[in-house]
Amino acid sequence: MHIALFNIPAYGHVTPTLAVVTELVRRGHRVSYAVTEEFASQVRATGARLVPYTTTLPSATRAEDWPWDDPVAMASIALDEAVAILPGQQAAFDGDRPDLVLHDFGALTARRLAHRWNVPAVCLASTHVSGADAAERAQSLENMEIWLADDPRWSEHRRKFRKFLDEGGLDLSIDDYTGLPERCLVPIPREFQVNGEAVDARYTFVGPCIGDREFQGEWAEPDAGRPLLLVALGSAGSKQPEFYRRCVEAFGNTPWQVVMSTGGLVPDALGPLPANVQAYPSVPQLRVLARANAFITHAGMGSALEAMYHEVPMVAVPQVNDQFVNAARIEELGLGVHVPLDEATPVELRKAVDDIAGDLGIAERLAAMRRSIDAAGGTAAAADFIERLLP
Repeated sequence: MHIALFNIPAYGHVTPTLAVVTELVRRGHRVSYAVTEEFASQVRATGARLVPYTTTLPSATRAEDWPWDDPVAMASIALDEAVAILPGQQAAFDGDRPDLVLHDFGALTARRLAHRWNVPAVCLASTHVSGADAAERAQSLENMEIWLADDPRWSEHRRKFRKFLDEGGLDLSIDDYTGLPERCLVPIPREFQVNGEAVDARYTFVGPCIGDREFQGEWAEPDAGRPLLLVALGSAGSKQPEFYRRCVEAFGNTPWQVVMSTGGLVPDALGPLPANVQAYPSVPQLRVLARANAFITHAGMGSALEAMYHEVPMVAVPQVNDQFVNAARIEELGLGVHVPLDEATPVELRKAVDDIAGDLGIAERLAAMRRSIDAAGGTAAAADFIERLLP
């Protein structure tokens, strides 16, 4: 069968899909993956065909920042992207229609195209999903409308979105289109999902889909005699040189062997490093976590799941978006601790790492979470679910 996957150009959204695509290709399906050229090598390594598009989203290479604190601007950026790339995606697939569409929540063209082709659409969530019922969702929308009533950009955004749906022949409300998928695969364990017991049957939890991540880089594995600490803030780390310097101050010339993944931040910008500290732009995180005794993380969903998979206790230092939710959940479930960025001094970081690394209760809870992950089925369960929906 022919399966089309539509995603947004962000590592935290693309990486969790790669193992599922690899498995679908292994089972004999043909997968076409719509994303930007930035991810060409990762997509092609799965055996999928890349269907590239040119994004209009803010780009770090152009020194453009996301307006994280402006919900109207964020919503408008996503819709403008969909309007811009829809004609190219429609032309790329109309002559080779898929039998099923997979899509990220943020890939706003996908459900409209699935409707055009009259094929099933399956959302692949990259983070927590909503357990809100219809009444709660209606109240949330009403609160949003009241909050933004005096912002003319909001009404203009809603008008444009309604036009986008009407032109595609969709009679769904905007909020159902963006927030209520027909069906959704959630690659996290239900136990980590916020209010997991309230999430309805349209959501299928399969746990993390772990696959080969060699594209993430290389590292020189240190001697096995020392405890290993991984420090990684994802792409957000590119703007946090001072945080990495605090980590060097906290753990340099200590018994810890420290591996730092600095993202877009050039490691040389940190200056000379102690002998027990290694810094790389990127590391094969799964391989490092397999050896790690502790993890200082931005609490991105991918990193949190990989740490749970390898039973590594976490010091969560969130930066943006769902990272704050994940950090709170990590502490709530006793899988590590949450240290706010402005409180992450060298002394506090050293204390937090030493505390979690020796905590038997955290180790036991991580082992229980790993059992839940194994029971959820991961990549094979995700592929099974998708195959059941194929005509």
